[in-house]
Formats: sequence, structure tokens, C-alpha cells
Amino acid sequence: MARKEDILAIILGGGQGTRLFPLTALRSKPAVPLAGKYRLIDIPVSNCINSGITKMYVLTQFNSASLNRHIHQTYRFSQFSDGFVDILAAEQTLENRDWFQGTADAVRQNWRHFEQWNLDTYLILAGDHLYRMDYRDFIRRHWEMGADVTISVIACTEAEAGGFGLLKIDEMGRITEFREKPRGDALRAMRVDTTTIGLSAEDAQHRPYLASMGIYVFKRDVLSDLLFRDLSMVDFGKQIIPAAIRSVRVQAFLFDGYWRDIGTIRSFYEANMDLTQEIPRFNLYDPEAPIYTRPRYLPPAKIRECRIHDSIIAEGSILSGAELVHCVVGIRTRLAQGVRAERSILMGADFYQSLDQIKSDHQRGIPPVGVGEQTVIKNAIIDKNARIGRRVHILNEQQRRDFDGENYYIRDGIVIVPKNAIIPDGTVI
Repeated sequence: MARKEDILAIILGGGQGTRLFPLTALRSKPAVPLAGKYRLIDIPVSNCINSGITKMYVLTQFNSASLNRHIHQTYRFSQFSDGFVDILAAEQTLENRDWFQGTADAVRQNWRHFEQWNLDTYLILAGDHLYRMDYRDFIRRHWEMGADVTISVIACTEAEAGGFGLLKIDEMGRITEFREKPRGDALRAMRVDTTTIGLSAEDAQHRPYLASMGIYVFKRDVLSDLLFRDLSMVDFGKQIIPAAIRSVRVQAFLFDGYWRDIGTIRSFYEANMDLTQEIPRFNLYDPEAPIYTRPRYLPPAKIRECRIHDSIIAEGSILSGAELVHCVVGIRTRLAQGVRAERSILMGADFYQSLDQIKSDHQRGIPPVGVGEQTVIKNAIIDKNARIGRRVHILNEQQRRDFDGENYYIRDGIVIVPKNAIIPDGTVI
């Protein structure tokens, strides 16, 4: 049996991230802040570290500067270790002058970087999922079954199933059929008996579909053959996986924990809101499997005369006379007297302003970084370094579902104030 030292992790950073716009206007998807102090990329990288996997590449091509900086400042392995987390952004070469055309094409274009390690097992991960997994169990199953490819799957309901690639398995867990996001009769045809993979009869009746999580283990030579056999195949879910099922042994591995694909504003918002629950489905406080991120050496949060209910407050924040209900408050957030926020994400700031800078901003009629006095915020995402003035109401009062305003956007009914935006005093949204 192979060892964990034989594993190379490849994390797919995604494309332009249009469904997460405007959070991806100035950063790549994996660099989007999460839970007040982390970034999305910290989830798969932490899972790898906690699983003993320390050779990782992150593939991206849009707005990769902040991601590159975060990786460089966060993940530094010992000089006596060969571990690394490296960014591979799309680049022109003599062989290829195109952008990545899809997930599989991104891996294909970077193959020369991977094969230099002469490792036998490739773990392919997504950079925008929220979950905690010990990949050792996943990979051990792959080796024990003698599989060429193993796909991590999750049981789901019919309402959830239409958004995923669905698969069928035989009694040995081998995948016999795969369909990408089927609808109608094609969807119902993908029902399976999930008791065969360990679910109870009651749970199997509620969750009769197996969905691909977009997490794969490949034998290196098998992946190479699939990628270079037909250069027109550019996507794992739509092309590479169906081709693999027809030609090699593809096994399923059941994951029965919390997993969330954070590919849209709604899913991002709901995943953060869940973290404010008394018992969230994703546990940030697991001492056996911590989530790592950049150490910033910030002071503790300072909270003065506030009322706070079911919220997360990150370090370095300064809150004065505010009321928060189910909020995620990011690093270096400043909330002035009388601020009220409900079910909102306030991402904080990349820097502190001095008192002189704050005074200068007021003299120029510009709100300082943070949220001004008597402002009310509900069901919103306030990105980093935003300047929200006094007596602002961010409530989506017209109940718009999707709208582009001046210095704000509405997606799925959620108001988003983008990074570095200015919302003047008295504005009503």
C-alpha cells in the first residue's frame, strides 16, 4: 500500500467566480474571506495538513494577487520538510497560449509541474467548499479497493440533487453511471438504495441520491491518460469522470458529514450565518482538526456597552454601543455608537486608521473605514474596507431580488457592499 508521502494535492481555484460577484471583483474565489478571519482556501489546505498531506498546488487564473499573498504569508513549512503550498496561475507557454478552459484543462496545462515529484496518487480538491474531512480514510479506501479513480460522494434529497452530478453504484461501491445535473425523469432515474453504503432505512428514504462532491483521487498514470487522450475534454464533472467510468475502475467513497459548496452569494451567506448558531453544523472549535490561517498578531476585540446575540467577533475589532444579532464580524471591524446589525456579515478591514486619519475623513465629508453612528444593517454582506456613513439604512426596503446600485449590489435578496466602497451619510438602500 502506498503512503501519504506519495500523495500530491491539487486544489482547483475556480474561474472568474461570477456567481460570487462582487466578492470576487478584486480577488479570486479561494481568497474570499470566511467566518470573520479565514479565507475559503484555508479549508482544503487545513484538511490536507490535518491529513498529513503537505505537497499542494492551488490552480487559479483570475485576481490571484491577494490569494498568492495569503498563501505566502500563511503556509510556510519547515526548511527540513519538502512540504509546500504553491500557486499556479494560468500562464502562456510555447505549447499553450490559452486560459484554462475548465477544471481538467487547468490540471492538464500544469502537468509538467506535477510530474516532477514522481508521486503515484493525485488528490483533486475544490477551493470553494466548506467541510472537514480526513483524506486518509478517503485515500485508504481508494488503495484498498484497487481503484483507478475514487470519487467522494454525499447522499442528498431530491430537492438538492438537481444541482449536482449524480451517480449510481453496484454492490461493491463501483460507479456504474454518472449524470451531470439531470432534470425531471432523468433525475428520478438516478435514485439508488443508499442503505447499501451505510445509511439507515429511514435516512435512505429521505436521501435516495448520491451526489459527487467534486473531490477525486486518481492514480497518476490513469489521470495522465484521461487528460491527454482527448484534448477536447476540459472539465472533470462533464467529461473526464464519465470517460473514466467507461474505461477504468471508478469507486465511490461516502462522506456523511457537513459539506457545503460555497459557489454562490446565497450559499456563502447561509454558510456564514450557520456559524452563528448555538451548535453550528461546521465546528470551528475542533482541537483535533484546526482550521489554519494567517497569524496577524492583532489585539483582542474591544467591546464597549454592546448587546450581542449569537454572533462571531474576530480579533482586532472595536465595537462601541452596537447591537448585533446573528452577525459575523471580521478582523479590525469598527462599529460606532448606535449601530444595529442583524443576520449580516461585516468583513472588517485590512488596516487600522489613526485618529488623525479618521478626523481628516470627517473634514472631507468621507466616512471613515467601518460603520457610522445610528446605522442599521440587515441581511447584508459588507466587504472589507467599506466606509458606511452615519444614519445609513441597508435594509433592501424595496425587497429587490437582484439589482445593481451605486456602490452596492443585491443578489438573492442579500445586499452586498463591495470592498473599498463608500456609502454616504443618510443613504437608504
